[in-house]
Amino acid sequence: MAAGALGLLGVAAGRAQAQSVAISVDATAPGAPIPRIWDFHGFDEVNYSTSAEGRSLLDTLGQIDPTPPHIRMHFLLNTGNGTPALKWGSTNVYTADAAGNPVYSWTITDQIMDAVTGAGGLSFTEIAFMPQALSPHPTPYQNSSTYASDSGSFYPPNDYAKWGDLINTWAGHLNSRYPDVAQSWLWELWNEPDLSYFHGTAAEYEKLYDYTEAALHQAIPTAKLGGPAVASAGSSLLSSFLQHCANGTNAVTGKTGTRLDLVSFHAKGGAAIVSGHVEMNIGQQLSLHRTGFSAVAAVPAFKQLPIYVSEADPDGCAACPVSSTPADAYRLYPAYGTYVIEMSKRTLELASSMGVNIGGLITWAFTFPGTPYFAGYRALGTNGIELPVLGAFRLLGGLNGARLPVTSSGAAALASILTNSVRGAADVDGMATLDGDKVEILVWNYHDDLVTVTPATVNLTVRIPASFGPMVSMTHLRVDEEHGDAYTVWTSQGSPKTPSAAQIQAMQAGMLPAAVGAPQSLPVVGGTATISFTLPRSGMSLLTLSSSAAAVDGGVSGGAGRGGAPGSA
Repeated sequence: MAAGALGLLGVAAGRAQAQSVAISVDATAPGAPIPRIWDFHGFDEVNYSTSAEGRSLLDTLGQIDPTPPHIRMHFLLNTGNGTPALKWGSTNVYTADAAGNPVYSWTITDQIMDAVTGAGGLSFTEIAFMPQALSPHPTPYQNSSTYASDSGSFYPPNDYAKWGDLINTWAGHLNSRYPDVAQSWLWELWNEPDLSYFHGTAAEYEKLYDYTEAALHQAIPTAKLGGPAVASAGSSLLSSFLQHCANGTNAVTGKTGTRLDLVSFHAKGGAAIVSGHVEMNIGQQLSLHRTGFSAVAAVPAFKQLPIYVSEADPDGCAACPVSSTPADAYRLYPAYGTYVIEMSKRTLELASSMGVNIGGLITWAFTFPGTPYFAGYRALGTNGIELPVLGAFRLLGGLNGARLPVTSSGAAALASILTNSVRGAADVDGMATLDGDKVEILVWNYHDDLVTVTPATVNLTVRIPASFGPMVSMTHLRVDEEHGDAYTVWTSQGSPKTPSAAQIQAMQAGMLPAAVGAPQSLPVVGGTATISFTLPRSGMSLLTLSSSAAAVDGGVSGGAGRGGAPGSA
């Protein structure tokens, strides 16, 4: 692993002995369609979505996967003129005239939703925060600083009936404007009400939910609404909210219980500098998922509701650059993408073991227009250049169809990860699908420690359906420091603050998942195809085996999972 511009990547003592891993895939035993829990993205700065850079990234997210991505954003209901700002946003949907009557304006929110839906996405609509005219503390209204949460928008309403009217009117407008609202959009009330994003009590949040639920479902009876999007999966507010919806008195109807269609909470893993290098903590991430799953499972009426970890990230501050938080250097490297893939598979495994229904994991990362190249914000792209984590999503986009059984001698046990994270041997594992005449196999090499070690040797055997014939064609796409890593290209250029046109072109050429060797034809011997390759720490490989003699690209080399030319972030 390259030393990197920040010098925070280490070299393992003695360069640990190379790992040799046997992975087997049975393409003759397809199961249910693979749950696409990674097709969810979000970010604070709602007005960035309509910037040129933001629109381009939304277009990319809409292209790289066959499933439309859901997009979640803060500040959709805040008062203001829509000027983009770090950790702030506004849409001016609600003001009041001199007599206190509501004045609605959908101009800015329509532009935002047009950007999402125009890119082929769907809204994971975060209903927040409080318009100034409905806030009991309207001044000062904006946060006192970028990283403060003391806005007048973080309060329950001064008039719950007017809040309900706003939600009802806005939802009706959206339902008439966009074709997929009633069937496919998801709705969530507020963001982290257990922190300073909500200057109210748990009871006030529950009352707000009751009014929101009544108003939304009056406008769109089939809308899927939930919460409470708490920052801590162990928050008492999560348990209190679930009990309120199951057994509490509804503030609108006076009856017992409130309709709940989904449950959400947040979970962050943790990143630190240890012995001079970055160390991540996938175990903590998954432990928090387990805590939240347990809270939902404890309420029988809601155990099978879809659960969304509506912020699922390796650390807690997307808008903090590496200059202020050096441990967040992981964001610039393939390690971030490997973490996302590892988290996705292990969360599916955890949910299955606990008998709960995981709906999605929202990666809270987007782009930060106007900031320096590779500043280390939690982002998918920087100044139109894709980061390796977006390459991971491109590879995940290749997993389509029925999930296949995968076994790996290098896979860590889930119980061990929950207890110890991945601090000993690396977790070398895979997921695979059968999609018509293609077998797609995603293999990765995850470890918490971002250090240079000898690559693992992967010996892959694939049981091939008889219909594929005696030969299969294979393509191999990779994201690691030598494939699909524009940051490595940039550092090799001397980390220019203002890259030349030629340097930008070189970064663009190096930012997409790249082929490892030429397409190959492999014999099927005794019903099995065999492939061997090396995979470096934090590397990700997508191998496509096809019954066709012609090589295929696995649906991601051009980045167009649902058709169209590749976009750039």
